[in-house]
Amino acid sequence: MKNVKKMIVALVFFVAATGFVNAQSKVAHINVQQLLSEMPEMKAAQAELKKLQETYRADIESSLKELQDKYTQYSNEAASKSKEENDKRAIELQGYDKNIKEAEAAAMQEMQKKQQELFAPISDKAKAAIEKVAAAQGFDYVIDASPGLSLIVAKGKDLLPEVKQELGF
Repeated sequence: MKNVKKMIVALVFFVAATGFVNAQSKVAHINVQQLLSEMPEMKAAQAELKKLQETYRADIESSLKELQDKYTQYSNEAASKSKEENDKRAIELQGYDKNIKEAEAAAMQEMQKKQQELFAPISDKAKAAIEKVAAAQGFDYVIDASPGLSLIVAKGKDLLPEVKQELGF
């Protein structure tokens, strides 16, 4: 009977100790913003976005210049035109201004759409590499250590070098 009690107590201690060891998870961290900014694909995507932005900006600036020229022309000719003609021209200028604002809004939406289209596969690729490296090294959790997030202390393993190696840069 004493041996059975000792075995039960030993078994309880063994199960408790095993549970405690298994309850401790391995945690690592990585600065995802830094990883993404250093990926060659991201640099190419940013260059493409910048080129698109410059195209939109040139188009809009051209339209604004055209509007300004018309405004100057109409202002200079206002004294020699009738009130109806001047009112008609004012409405025309308002229409041009409205069209430019709509073009700006459409350009902004297109830029956001293109950014998502370009960045999503890059982000997915980075996430897959992080998951692969974390699994290979036995980490249960990987915390994003990017500035501005809630990570205060980062004494654990930094996976950035291994993930960069996994991605080939």
